[in-house]
Amino acid sequence: MEEEIRIHRRMTNILIASDNIITSLGFTTVENIRRIKACETGIRRWVDESISPLPFWASRVDDEELNELFSALAHPDDYTRFEKIVICSVRDALRNAGIDQHSARTRFIISSTKGNIDLLNPVINRFGDGNRVYLWQTAALMKRFFGLVETPIVVSNACISGILAVIYAARMIRLGLYDHVVVTGADLVTEFVLSGFNSFLSLSDGPCKPFDKYRQGLSLGEGAGTIILTADPSRVNKSSGIRVGYGFSSNDANHISGPSRNGEGLYQVIRKTLDKNNLPVDYISAHGTATPYNDEMESIAISRAGLQDVPMNSFKGYWGHTLGAAGILEIIAGACSLSENLLFGTLGYSEPGTTHPLAVIRETREARLNTCLKIASGFGGCNAALLISK
Repeated sequence: MEEEIRIHRRMTNILIASDNIITSLGFTTVENIRRIKACETGIRRWVDESISPLPFWASRVDDEELNELFSALAHPDDYTRFEKIVICSVRDALRNAGIDQHSARTRFIISSTKGNIDLLNPVINRFGDGNRVYLWQTAALMKRFFGLVETPIVVSNACISGILAVIYAARMIRLGLYDHVVVTGADLVTEFVLSGFNSFLSLSDGPCKPFDKYRQGLSLGEGAGTIILTADPSRVNKSSGIRVGYGFSSNDANHISGPSRNGEGLYQVIRKTLDKNNLPVDYISAHGTATPYNDEMESIAISRAGLQDVPMNSFKGYWGHTLGAAGILEIIAGACSLSENLLFGTLGYSEPGTTHPLAVIRETREARLNTCLKIASGFGGCNAALLISK
């Protein structure tokens, strides 16, 4: 059995069969990338007393468009906003992948940090089900809705949740446990999330500015992303063909919220990822939250890994920090960069703002690309890195 697993690992290429992005910039990957190319941001000033007594800046999914899209699948009033964006994202990705979702060889993973956390508010929770707030309930709902053989696995580990879910999915395929894995991630801008980040004084009064000298903090965002991984090349969308390499995670246990001052945990996963994949890095998709400590820590870790001259960007200026969805959305955007040989600019960046110089991409430009290193870090000292390639 062990020999069979080793052979399967050597022979298996993990490919992105299909994907979807839902954010304030659109309900498909194509629409999101088109608006990123146009340097548009979905972050704007909101006045919504159901979330905050004061105005706030965030990127939010359009409710009317979401309900109109979901109406073709089920009655919108029977599902929460979180459930609706997850289902719509998965449905669009499945439609373009041509895999059998009902097969025992297909597995689902849900990535989220807070899920239906807004249901803690009894005014919002009109379902009469106190357990619906739990992520395992979302997984059970997904099983019923899509007619799955097994209940989806839940991955919830702060801001690295999305990358961690993709790493786990690729490992399961390499082990021969499944032929296809559908990875979906989502989070919302809620009163709970907004008040939490407000308590850290970490929110920007305006669209965020990753790695910039004058950055003030992060911008929250909401959305969903879905990636379908497969070992079967015949299932791959003609416009894709991006391979998912090896990835790793770590925890530096530095602080409950603050990142490591020397970037040790992120540095370790970057080195392990580079050593295992044995490929040069053409482009880095950073976490880039635009908070003083995160951006500084990333600059230290990237420099320690000798990657300070590699072109690097952050997508947070376009659709904000989408928490459990962020890693998945940014892997998809990185795959689009590779497919189109485009380096997307870092919206909001103008002047260097970290002690260790970085090759931050200012404006979108063409480049010959074969590999992308995606990195992320989160509360509790967690870190993750993953390499994708043509």
